[in-house]
Amino acid sequence: MTTTFFNLQSTIRLIDLIDIIIVAFIVYRVLLLIKGTRAIQMLAGLGILGIVFFMSSRFELFTTHWLLSYFFDYLILIVIVLFQDDLRRALTHVGKNPFFSSLALEEEREMVDEIARSAVQLAKERKGALIVIERETGLKNFIDTGAKLDSKVKMELLYSIFQTSSPIHDGAAIITGGRIAAAGCFLPLSKDPNIDKRYGTRHRAALGLTEETDAIVVLVSEEAGEAHLVKNGKITTNLNEQELKQSLSALLNLASVNVNIPRKMRSWLLMARTKDRKNFD
Repeated sequence: MTTTFFNLQSTIRLIDLIDIIIVAFIVYRVLLLIKGTRAIQMLAGLGILGIVFFMSSRFELFTTHWLLSYFFDYLILIVIVLFQDDLRRALTHVGKNPFFSSLALEEEREMVDEIARSAVQLAKERKGALIVIERETGLKNFIDTGAKLDSKVKMELLYSIFQTSSPIHDGAAIITGGRIAAAGCFLPLSKDPNIDKRYGTRHRAALGLTEETDAIVVLVSEEAGEAHLVKNGKITTNLNEQELKQSLSALLNLASVNVNIPRKMRSWLLMARTKDRKNFD
């Protein structure tokens, strides 16, 4: 055993280890890029076909093996056709934001400030809004229902999206990776039969999305002229700008968050975080 280990150690060069680490990192970043997209399901499908191909050879299922062998002969072309949108998006992402970069803490704080400012301003003018922040669960299916933007999160842009003269003001703006991916997006309505009868379609959409995913939704009620925060199918109402900033920062786990969170928010945040941990476990 010891001899085998030393032989293996002598055949592996430092450059080989570096090569393995680079490939592993690239694969990891690619998986992050396609997370929450259709590519994950298609990769799973290709993986299942690969297992069937192997098993057909192992158990001598000649017809199945012959058919799948023709399929895998053209695998490269099939991958390009199936993943053309995802490949284009990944290459664009690399060009704008290289593999080795990520959303900086300062950018996240700036994003939170812009969202809070826009929500409060819209609430003052009694203009409804739905601002969705993607977290672990991908929202690609909902992003595809809206108008693609891929824009930096700015108060002025969010404010203009939800003006009644805007053709996309009725839907939701979805933020992913620190950018506004799309606006005018359709969200699933809550199926909770015990939902408050006072809540309209916008409230039901915010609750419905957060019941199905771990997204955070900033909801502006045009009827009440208030900004709300929705998470895990629970809603906390009538937040001012500072409360929105502190609550969003706490939910997004930003470092150096001001711990002086208003009392009415503490139990809600604790419940939201506890549910997140249970879902993760």
